[in-house]
Amino acid sequence: MKTAIITSETSLNHDTGSGHPESISRVTSIIEKLKRNKKLIWKYPTTYNREIIKNTHSEAYVDDIENSFPLEGLKFLDGDTVVSPGSKNATFDAVGSIISAIDGVENKEFRAAHCVTRPPGHHAEKDKAMGFCVINNISVAANYLISKYNYKKVAVLDWDCHFGNGSYDILKSNKNIFFSSLHQYPYYPGGGTEDQKGDYNNVLNVPLPAGTNSSEYFDAYEHVLKRLKEFKPEFILMSAGFDAHKLDPLCQLNLESRDYYEITRRALETTKKFCNGKVVSILEGGYDLNALAESANEHVNALLEFN
Repeated sequence: MKTAIITSETSLNHDTGSGHPESISRVTSIIEKLKRNKKLIWKYPTTYNREIIKNTHSEAYVDDIENSFPLEGLKFLDGDTVVSPGSKNATFDAVGSIISAIDGVENKEFRAAHCVTRPPGHHAEKDKAMGFCVINNISVAANYLISKYNYKKVAVLDWDCHFGNGSYDILKSNKNIFFSSLHQYPYYPGGGTEDQKGDYNNVLNVPLPAGTNSSEYFDAYEHVLKRLKEFKPEFILMSAGFDAHKLDPLCQLNLESRDYYEITRRALETTKKFCNGKVVSILEGGYDLNALAESANEHVNALLEFN
């Protein structure tokens, strides 16, 4: 079984304006790096019924978003989240990419996939765009696995440097989902404390202080692995943010590129008897282009090695 990279040309049309950290170069830097690996399968977004998104976001919000993209110029959905005419297709193709990834795993085309898309998603709440995010792609994926493929235990691991507040908002009340977020705290967007455990004790937040190094990070990560083992997930989804890297300009954690190999490998090794390596990840943060490309490559190398 192989590993796939799902990406879309429309990601390059999501213009956020000069100087915005969530830039087109983020996906091009990763793709340029991954193209050197001849073992990867390359796929593109599938078409899908957008009603799927309404299992995650409110109908009013989805209808509003459909009409929020400008015909020209830039528009701010909040203080950080900028969209342009090309953002509409990019936003909905990001969802199509993670659906394509899941369908590919379920149809045994490959066992694992990484979606290199933008805009990211984990800050988007049920009724709100924020933090560069419009649609919460990872939550759409979790709900899709449950509704389409009847999964009973889906794990969502978020190791972006920022708390996945949107994913928490959407997933905390679903007893079939275990959600975990390791993140810098206190930091944007707020929240993500240990006492936010979800409605079914199905959430584990691991707040980390600024300056956390690799050794300290992996000590904390053991708590996630323990809960994963207890949960026994049938499928793993990863919010793959790479901004906990020591070179990232938007965070103050101190991971190395190689650490993303270990984050991925340890999760898959811990859960192999439950989900047999079934994993789909999607790009979230990461804003130093060299560190981002290196870290994503390490993540994908772990997916390849396991599969």
